[in-house]
Amino acid sequence: LITFTRSLVAAMGCEVRIDWHGHNDRGLGLVNAILALEVGADRVHGTALGIGERVGNAQMELILLNLKLLGLLESQDLSHLLEYCQLAAKAVGWDVPINYPLVGDDAFRTATGVHAAAIIKAKQKGDDWLADRIYSGVPAGIFGRQQEICIGYMSGASNVNYWLRQRDIEPNDELVKGILARAKESKHILRDSEVMELVEQHRQG
Repeated sequence: LITFTRSLVAAMGCEVRIDWHGHNDRGLGLVNAILALEVGADRVHGTALGIGERVGNAQMELILLNLKLLGLLESQDLSHLLEYCQLAAKAVGWDVPINYPLVGDDAFRTATGVHAAAIIKAKQKGDDWLADRIYSGVPAGIFGRQQEICIGYMSGASNVNYWLRQRDIEPNDELVKGILARAKESKHILRDSEVMELVEQHRQG
């Protein structure tokens, strides 16, 4: 469609910029926006979190994310996209799904032992660049976020040790085993308050 429009405009001898305004009826709003730019659209439209009439529009923050990772916005600071999306969601009374790319609570959170171990190993070697990319297709730091290691039923001791040390709590075998046992019994990722409760119980003997 963009190619046809460009050829039509060129044949008319007009100097007209071409915009792409897509909706998300088939779940392709983001893909179509990126493709529109690739084939010659001068501008594409999007909305915060894709919020719009009916099925919504292309997600502005995900358009920017992809353009950044494609090297097309190298000089642009996108570290406030989370804040932007949170403000937009609050303004319209919309809850951001926890698994929403880039800005969802779980976007950069892992409780899986093998993932956590890889991130921790990279950090221990002082390679923050690798730690931010070793299992995530989106480097969190570029967008003002960070990789988070949590504790759940698929976690290993490395998760617990890291979580505790991040909070200046020195781990020991008994404490780590107790937290892992609670995690294995749970059907959810342990909340910080749950882990701290176990820490306090351990301290009190």
